[in-house]
Amino acid sequence: MELPAVNLKAILLVHWLLTTWGCIVFSGPYAWANFTILALGVWAVAQRDSVDAISMFLGGLVVTVFLDVIHISIFYPRVGLSDTVRFSAGMAILSLLLKPFSCCLVYHMYRERGGFLGPSQDRSAYQTIASPEVPADPESRGSIPQGY
Repeated sequence: MELPAVNLKAILLVHWLLTTWGCIVFSGPYAWANFTILALGVWAVAQRDSVDAISMFLGGLVVTVFLDVIHISIFYPRVGLSDTVRFSAGMAILSLLLKPFSCCLVYHMYRERGGFLGPSQDRSAYQTIASPEVPADPESRGSIPQGY
């Protein structure tokens, strides 16, 4: 299944906007967790070939899904809901609902950059000690330059 080419900058912009609006009500740990992960996303944009940057951003997005669920469920205001509070809480919840989709898109970008989850199957660069590159037969080596 081919996913549409979504720019990482667009994902960052959407989550930055929703997080900024969500911080009207949910400040403190909610803001720290989400803006830190968005900073990792900026790193992933700046280093387009880095598997480390995109994997840190992906892992951070997954973690903030769980942190946002906990934070919103604990600190959701129960009384005195003004329009501003409802809007801010709605944007935080919308950001939370979009994060799994964003994780799928970022995972696709992670795979495009050469990332792979699980044990590595590529052993071509591995060389055992038992199989040296130079042949053991002195005649097949050719002439070896002597030192001074």
